[in-house]
Amino acid sequence: MTPEPLTVEDAKIVTLARSTRARSGAAEGAAVRDIDGRTYTAATVDLPSLRLSALQVAVAMAASSGITGLEAAAVSTEESTVDSAGLAAVRDLGPAVPVILAGPDGSVRDVLRG
Repeated sequence: MTPEPLTVEDAKIVTLARSTRARSGAAEGAAVRDIDGRTYTAATVDLPSLRLSALQVAVAMAASSGITGLEAAAVSTEESTVDSAGLAAVRDLGPAVPVILAGPDGSVRDVLRG
């Protein structure tokens, strides 16, 4: 089943997630959009003492900026799923927020909803 076409705004966060991943050389790139339309992008953190998915980092950046909710999220990865901890972090800020799973080429593989 092919996912429905993205809105222009959702396509933008997929592009941001993809470019963050490519620029950093990380396993994943992620972008989230808050309810005011601001975006936050991040890459995977893989240090000996700290391991976070790109989605966890993007949500943490948004939350530390004082947002009150998310509107959408996107992850660019070679993996076939979104990590459960990152997905849980998104759900903390909006139970029905769509999370777009895209490949490194930007192709949408799935859209996870609530």
